[in-house]
Amino acid sequence: MDFLRRGFLTLSLLTALGAASPLSAEPATIVVASTTSTEQSGLFKHILPLFKQKTGIEVKVVALGTGQALDAARRGDADVVLVHDRPAEDKFVAEGFAKARQDVMYNDFVLIGPKDDPAGIRGKGVEEAFRKVAAAKAPFVSRGDRSGTHSAELRSWKEAGIDLAAVRGDWYRDVGQGMGPALNTASSVGAYILADRGTWLSFKNRGDLTILVEGDKRLFNPYGVMLVNPDKHPTVKVKEGQAFIDWLVSPEGQTAIADYKINGEPLFFPSAKKG
Repeated sequence: MDFLRRGFLTLSLLTALGAASPLSAEPATIVVASTTSTEQSGLFKHILPLFKQKTGIEVKVVALGTGQALDAARRGDADVVLVHDRPAEDKFVAEGFAKARQDVMYNDFVLIGPKDDPAGIRGKGVEEAFRKVAAAKAPFVSRGDRSGTHSAELRSWKEAGIDLAAVRGDWYRDVGQGMGPALNTASSVGAYILADRGTWLSFKNRGDLTILVEGDKRLFNPYGVMLVNPDKHPTVKVKEGQAFIDWLVSPEGQTAIADYKINGEPLFFPSAKKG
């Protein structure tokens, strides 16, 4: 009996030691505050398994509009931010919430609308297109969520010389939602909408919508990544967060971004500076 008891105690001790062993520790996890465009386009589903396989680090993505993502990071609710509103990103760094911003990738915005194009914007420049939509009071869906896309839309109205507050009416629908739900709304009512190309390419419920305006240099859409400053929030997982950033801008990460395509068409183009 003593032999059995000693054997049981030894087994229990080994089990306890095994539970405390680093080999059985939970994998490191970081929180990345990012945009609905990166999440809804399917990019993260493509690249994150590759990063985890390389490093063992789990990435939890919180997909928000860019403004909300930056606010989450300001509160210390994220380790890394990956967003697309350069003025807001530069402000975030200037405020000391990150020490640096790095280019990661880019795509572009496209102005989408009904195939019969009641406002007559097809093939126009983005400024003329917005003026025509406002003049026609054609249905327009805005994300209205402080996202990078929403900021780009508001800049477009301003650059077109349109005082949106003065002209907006029932034709302008502010939905306060991400890119996918906003596109669903535009599809259901046959409205114009500004979207990032990545989400549009992955969007299935297009209805009668099509791309009407593209290629204008004002529609360029760069994405940047930042590690939240641990001086502001000591809980930031600096080592793991920086590992994610380093992988994104490495040749391996940039290739993973470039390789993500739908029907042979890339959704994002790598842009990390070499050296």
